[in-house]
Amino acid sequence: MPKGTAEVATEAARANSLLSPRFYTTDFAAMDRLDLAGVRAEWDAMMAEYEGDNNHDHFQRDEAFGPELAAAQADWSPLLRQEFLDFLISSVTSEFSGCVLYQEVARRVEHPELKALMRYMARDEARHAGFINQSLKDFGMGVDLGALKRTKAATFFKPKFIYYATYLSEKIGYARYITIFRQLERHPDKRFHPIFRWFERWCNDEFRHGESFALILRAQPELLRGLNLLWVRFFLLAVYATMYVRDHTRPTLHEAMGLDSDDYDFTVFRITTEISRQVFPLSLQTDAPAFRAGLRRLVDLSARMEVAKARGGLVGALSKAGLAAQALVCFARLYLHPVDRHALPAQIRVAPAW
Repeated sequence: MPKGTAEVATEAARANSLLSPRFYTTDFAAMDRLDLAGVRAEWDAMMAEYEGDNNHDHFQRDEAFGPELAAAQADWSPLLRQEFLDFLISSVTSEFSGCVLYQEVARRVEHPELKALMRYMARDEARHAGFINQSLKDFGMGVDLGALKRTKAATFFKPKFIYYATYLSEKIGYARYITIFRQLERHPDKRFHPIFRWFERWCNDEFRHGESFALILRAQPELLRGLNLLWVRFFLLAVYATMYVRDHTRPTLHEAMGLDSDDYDFTVFRITTEISRQVFPLSLQTDAPAFRAGLRRLVDLSARMEVAKARGGLVGALSKAGLAAQALVCFARLYLHPVDRHALPAQIRVAPAW
């Protein structure tokens, strides 16, 4: 296949950067020590939902998909096409990353309940990745998922970091998809691609995956107190800041949906913060003016680093290093911004009611 199509998409998915989705591995033996006794009733109810598999027939194109796509493309600008394809490649990489991780955990652990859970979640993520990849193939840019699995480098995280990061990834994924779905539900004329019609039931999979990790975290209360709260705070900020900076590289994509990148991101943050109170006894003050100003500065520094990178040479490298140091200081200031604290609810699970 000529370079510039699927090969380019696979190379983009394979790349590792601060903003790109990553593949992860972990200490599987440590996962085997998980004790679910404290969350047994809610765990059993959740596993019954997975077994019921209410989305088993959801990820199928209907007859209207092709004509709707063909009609919509006529109005796309080159920039919208580029940003939408970037969005699809990032999304398929993120979904497939979860699939690969969950498959590997299921294969490597002995814990029967964790093994069963990971198989269910890998099933869901495989469907998501495959469905997105179909839309990339419409443009001759389907990602070679087999090659991606073989060649993309994996980052090692301790189990607790996997739990924090994956919980937030699944919940913020829900918040992102449902915010887009609700916007296009109100303004169907802004739905420039038929894939968005699938987002509501799709994001309920993401929500349930987050519920799984909520139960895993609440089953280990030591992960939600003491010095571990410093890690909770770090992962909250890292996930929010990464999303904010990445989304501000795609303003045309959001404009096409009738969304402002800033408004969209802070809506997603508010939903994610509200949901995550089920697990985390602290939350970030994302609506505080100083916090917002810090995120905007990260966007500015990131854009300037891209300019320095493109410039190249010694001057470009020195400029990029100086800007990276400023970004680190900005991140540290955001990390030290005051947080809100609250008690954890007795009932862990919540419903996807947004």
